Amino acid sequence: MDLAPLSWDHCRSFLGVCRTGSLSAAARASGQTQPTIARHIAQLEDALGGGALFIRSPQGLTPTDKAGALLPHALAMEASAAAMLRAASGNTDEIAGTVRITASVVIGVEVLPGILTGISADYPNLDFEVVPSNQTADLLRRDADIAVRMVRPSQGALVAQSVGDIMLGMFAREDYLARRGTPQRLEDLASHAVIGVDRDTASLQSLKPLGVTLTREMFAFRSDSDLAQLAAVRGGFGIGICQTVLARRMAGMVRLFPQEIALPLGTWITMHEDLRGNRRMRLVFDRLVSAVGAYARETQAP
Repeated sequence: MDLAPLSWDHCRSFLGVCRTGSLSAAARASGQTQPTIARHIAQLEDALGGGALFIRSPQGLTPTDKAGALLPHALAMEASAAAMLRAASGNTDEIAGTVRITASVVIGVEVLPGILTGISADYPNLDFEVVPSNQTADLLRRDADIAVRMVRPSQGALVAQSVGDIMLGMFAREDYLARRGTPQRLEDLASHAVIGVDRDTASLQSLKPLGVTLTREMFAFRSDSDLAQLAAVRGGFGIGICQTVLARRMAGMVRLFPQEIALPLGTWITMHEDLRGNRRMRLVFDRLVSAVGAYARETQAP
C-alpha cells in the first residue's frame, strides 16, 4: 500500500491534540482554528492508511493504540524541526544564534541563569533556551543541544566532560532551630520538621550507605518538586537537603551533620559530537564546563 507523504503541519496538530486532549485546546495553543485541527487529524489518518488516532472519552480525546505507537516518532520530528531552526539561527562559524540547554530543575533555575548572564554579556548575539527538567533529555534526538547531567552519559555519540561533584548537605534556618532546638544526633531528626519527598522515594536510597534512614512518614513537608523543597528550607519550615552553595547564599542558614551527610552528585556537561564544529555550541559548552566546574568546587568548600 502506497501511503501519502506526511505533512509536518498535520503531525504538529496531532501532537497538539495528544498534549491537550481536545481539538479546541490544540487550536488555541497553535493559533489555528478548531476545524483546521480536525481537518489535519483526518488528513493524517488518511495518509497513514486509515484508522482512528483518537477516540472520545469523558476526559476528552484519548489517543488510540495506533496514536501511542506513532507519538515517539512525531516527537522526534518535532525535536528535529526545532534543532533545524536552531542550526539556521546562526552560521556555524559565528558566535550568534540559539543554544538549547537542559539541566536538572535546581541547576536550571538557581544556577544556570547567572552563568548564562555572563556568557550573554560577552556574546550578546547568543540566545538561550533553557529546559529545567530532572528527566534525561535525548541529545541524539536533539531534544537539546547541551545538557548538564547528574548521571554519567552512556551513549557513544556524545561528547561529555566531567566537572566534578556538586555537594549536598543538610540545612535549617537559625530561627527554626531557635524554635525547635538543634538536633544533636541523626536519631533526633524523628522529632523535627523534616522536608522530603512525596512519592519519589528512590532518592532516599542514596542516604542508606551513609547510615541515614529516612522514610516518607518522617517528613512534615512532602513534595517531589526539588524547587518546593528548596523553598521550604529557604522559608524556615524545617530541616532539608540542598546544594551547599545555595544554602550559603541564604541568610541565617545552619548546616547540620556535615560529617555524616555530605552527598556528592557527579556532574557532566554533554553535547552531541556533531556539534563540535559549531563555534557557538563549542563556546557555550566550554564556558559551561568552566563555570559549572567552578560552582562544583565551591560546593565542596568547608
